[in-house]
Amino acid sequence: MTQMALVIDLNVCVGCHACVTSCKEWNTSGEAGSLADIRPYDDDPSGTFFNRVQTYEAGVFPLTDTIHFPKSCLHCEDPPCVPVCPTGASYKRESDGIVLVDYDKCIGCKYCSWACPYGARELDEERKEMTKCTLCSDRINNESLPERDRKPACVLACPTSARIFGDIHDPESEVSRAIRERGGYQLMPEWDTKPSNHYLPRVKTESACGCGKAGGCGSESADVSLEAQFERGAVGLAAFATKR
Repeated sequence: MTQMALVIDLNVCVGCHACVTSCKEWNTSGEAGSLADIRPYDDDPSGTFFNRVQTYEAGVFPLTDTIHFPKSCLHCEDPPCVPVCPTGASYKRESDGIVLVDYDKCIGCKYCSWACPYGARELDEERKEMTKCTLCSDRINNESLPERDRKPACVLACPTSARIFGDIHDPESEVSRAIRERGGYQLMPEWDTKPSNHYLPRVKTESACGCGKAGGCGSESADVSLEAQFERGAVGLAAFATKR
């Protein structure tokens, strides 16, 4: 069975939120309909988003690191949100494995959001319906679009190509190769939901000077520790603070 999904490369995500804004734009004008923005500029903003980017600071100063973590519906192969829906509004499409919501059946009871361990469901406060990422199902199947554009809006908008879209059940697909070759992992696999979306881990650089080149840029020996170079003034605080 086909299982479409996203693979997100955390090593190149820069937290620009292009995926967030493009997702909001496409889905507001698409099949999902208008997505509410209530009090968008007040002290207590509220709005409906299918995709969000959470930013974390990891480590202890000065060895800190900023991590941008995009998160949306993971389109689980065994989605807990589907069986709890009392009206059958939440369902998993057999043709491509995408988890969707039938808005004509949704009563906004929030059972699906309580069942989802990833917090991927949101209640649209204006429509009183549960909403979520659809992987732009109305776009990827739109034959009026050029084939290169039949991808989720977030994938097309990402300036660093941090998002890959494809069939994870096809061993020769780009997403399957990325997962296999780069150690792609699932979010919270202990919940046994078998999330389809995967993440590619951040990669530690091999350079000692902080230039990003394997073995260093040549101005310092690769076997000289970054700490020693920092103490001698060979590298700046920025390079030291972003040590991998």
